[in-house]
Amino acid sequence: MSTAVSLLHALRDSIESAVRGKREQVELVLLCAAAGGHVLLEDLPGTGKTTLAKALARAMGSTFKRVQFTPDLLPGDIVGSSVFRQATGRFRFRPGPVFTHVLIADEINRASPRTQSALLEALSEQQVSVEGRTRKLNAPFLCVATQNPTDLQGTYPLPEASLDRFMVKISLGYPPEAEERGLLLRGGGPVSGADVPEVADGAQMVALQQAVDTVRIDERVADYVVRLVHASRKHPNLRTGVSTRGGLQLARLARARALYLGRDFVVPDDLKALAVPVLSHRLVLDTRARYAGADREAIVRELLDATAVPR
Repeated sequence: MSTAVSLLHALRDSIESAVRGKREQVELVLLCAAAGGHVLLEDLPGTGKTTLAKALARAMGSTFKRVQFTPDLLPGDIVGSSVFRQATGRFRFRPGPVFTHVLIADEINRASPRTQSALLEALSEQQVSVEGRTRKLNAPFLCVATQNPTDLQGTYPLPEASLDRFMVKISLGYPPEAEERGLLLRGGGPVSGADVPEVADGAQMVALQQAVDTVRIDERVADYVVRLVHASRKHPNLRTGVSTRGGLQLARLARARALYLGRDFVVPDDLKALAVPVLSHRLVLDTRARYAGADREAIVRELLDATAVPR
């Protein structure tokens, strides 16, 4: 266990060599990688979304590929396709960029729904089905997707089924004033491989995910998750509450947080600390609440306040 904790802290420090002043967001992305989940980074352009994704991949010592999502991108451009080779007279499968350890999906909401759906199987089952054959992805596999919430022209908002595949949805925001000044003084150039120390490899990341599996969750704590999820399905402002997958991912990420903090068991505070980034993007407001400007994050906090914490 101590080895896993030390590795998590080393990964955090490595990422923070490129992304400063965002400890909470860095920890969330790191915990998501340890829990085997996927991350949706939603924020304004130029706030460091892609920098964070690259820094994570380099700290993990893993292969990564970046895809700029555009309206003309096709599913085959993501998962791969068969190419005819004249030398052999046969078709040969050419893997797409999804066959990597870390996939950076830049501006994912600019691709068509057909292309977005090509990622669904990869995000939930770590495999893709192409031309009648199922192909396993690399282990570990992590998708870090980014999107801009303000520029809606030429975009296709992610449907609920796609959003539900992402373990967390995070906004970075602008850096603190002191950090922004430091960026200007340092030149603010692109992050290079030398800027981010490599502190792990693929085998260590798989072992880290296995260490998360060993963290215990008490029956009373599990019951707390169930009650929280069921309360969301009865909320008057919601058309759809948290899915079963959402509850499972909250518990899984809580295990990773407990490990990060040096515990081999989950406490309710782990769940409360993670509920907003894990659950809010899974809520579907009803029409009345949407036009009234209801806030999903506020609803999650309301549910936390209304759900009794186990003693």
